[in-house]
Amino acid sequence: MNWLDQIQWDAQGLVPAIAQEQATGDVLMFAWMNREALQKTAELGRAVYYSRSRGKLWYKGEESGHVQTVHEIRLDCDHDVVLLKVTQLGHEPGIACHTGRHSCFFQRYEANQQGGAWASVEPVLKDPESIYR
Repeated sequence: MNWLDQIQWDAQGLVPAIAQEQATGDVLMFAWMNREALQKTAELGRAVYYSRSRGKLWYKGEESGHVQTVHEIRLDCDHDVVLLKVTQLGHEPGIACHTGRHSCFFQRYEANQQGGAWASVEPVLKDPESIYR
């Protein structure tokens, strides 16, 4: 059986993919992959995702230059989530998020008297306006 056939693709032919920084264990981002994206990722050793909004493959860093080199591809026990162990490269190494931050998970829930709020807890490393044209 082909390794791709063992994945539990959703009704749209997609599987969730988590990018985790190999060196630190930081979760950098979440995206979707279709069969072609996962195959290309394995072939190239570079993260390739599927953009649902654009309806096409998305080579991470194609616009920003923030490429992810893939060291490992893992599959969870239910065969329905992929984990990529990556090194984040680029003009400004360490930026994975389109907001110019290290990680897309930069907001943390903080309880308060009004019931709670999201607080940005990671700095912007580079203005996104200067990253994307």
